[in-house]
Amino acid sequence: MSSHTRNQYFAGLGANIISISYGGFVGWASASFLELDSLIGDNDKFGRKRCLVLHALPGLLGWLIIPFATTPLSLCASRFLGGFSGGGTFSIIPIYTAELSDDKIRGTLGTFLVLFCNFGVLLAFVLGNYLSCRLVAWILLSLPVLFLLVMSFVPESPSYLANKNDLKGAERSLCYFRNVPYKSLETLPQIKLELQSLVDRSSQPVTNLKKPQPSIMDFVEPRARKALIIGIILMAINQFSGCFVMLNYTATIFKQAGSNLPPNESAIVVGVIQLLGSYASTLLVERAGRKVLLIVSALGTSAGLICLGGYMWLDNGNSSSWIPVASFSFIIFIGCWGVITLPFIVVAEIMPPKVRSLGCMLCMLSLWTYSFFLLKFMGFFTQIIGMHGLMFAFSACSFMGAVFIGVFVPETKGKSVEEILNNL
Repeated sequence: MSSHTRNQYFAGLGANIISISYGGFVGWASASFLELDSLIGDNDKFGRKRCLVLHALPGLLGWLIIPFATTPLSLCASRFLGGFSGGGTFSIIPIYTAELSDDKIRGTLGTFLVLFCNFGVLLAFVLGNYLSCRLVAWILLSLPVLFLLVMSFVPESPSYLANKNDLKGAERSLCYFRNVPYKSLETLPQIKLELQSLVDRSSQPVTNLKKPQPSIMDFVEPRARKALIIGIILMAINQFSGCFVMLNYTATIFKQAGSNLPPNESAIVVGVIQLLGSYASTLLVERAGRKVLLIVSALGTSAGLICLGGYMWLDNGNSSSWIPVASFSFIIFIGCWGVITLPFIVVAEIMPPKVRSLGCMLCMLSLWTYSFFLLKFMGFFTQIIGMHGLMFAFSACSFMGAVFIGVFVPETKGKSVEEILNNL
């Protein structure tokens, strides 16, 4: 990490603290399930930074509710607030990190979103295995607080400020993220060039005071339309690879393998695998590139699903084997290389600046729609075609996803926004 990129890493790491909190919400309910069972019986208008801060507040409130919860309704409210916070930050963080970072480290900063979220899941699993659910909530409450503290030191993204014609603010922001002193009368030439590039991308004369808000009609433009279609399909690959929904069957797969691990410890093992896979993506994304990692990840996931589905099809259910655990672990690990991690980065990179916020929001809306559909109807499809049939279906989706990525998704590694849009 050079001095030139130090502040970019600081902002990228700081912005993703809130994704650890969301990961904690994801993992907390699972890790504390037994204890709970006995106990219960708009971005372009406000800016990236301000929206992140506003979305952190429901997460903070969600954690604060848990220690005082006495009814199921209180816990549902907490989970709703946590989900609301996570859904919003998953839309905003990729945009913020893409807009503040240099082309050469944009992918690395982008992988922090899923990496930190997976760390939050694992943290909640580990804490929940040894501590009471109320104490875990008090500990994880510190994450939104730390996030708010860190974000008070970093500026708004320069691209957003340039789009709003706040050129002085954009100049200061660029100087901060490039770690060079700000001088109002004498700014470094490279900062001036980058600032002019941001102004040119906004497609708006500097004299204008206001700019029309982006609308769905802006996607009539071919590059914006193609970017949106690619983004929506990447989100479909992310969900229909089966990696996310299969986590609900962790305990079943470990039990079928003859493992005597308790459910919480099985979840911790899977959490470690997820974290390692995400970290591998962080290390490889600026070396191998987004497209290569996505293809390798999709093909690897497809192969792993075939092995797991084949075992489930041939096994009579009475034997124990290492095959399901090995296949499941490989699927999660290789999935975190690309199909789970990288769609969020690519979507933020390929969206034209004018529609970036709206486009990313629509892609995230499609992601949660796919997720809801799979979680809602997973049991129904399992009854019709069996668990092995579902694995084969997920494998086919992953393979078709690899083909789609190879044909239609542009490589964005190390490329400027102008180069990426020209490829579209």
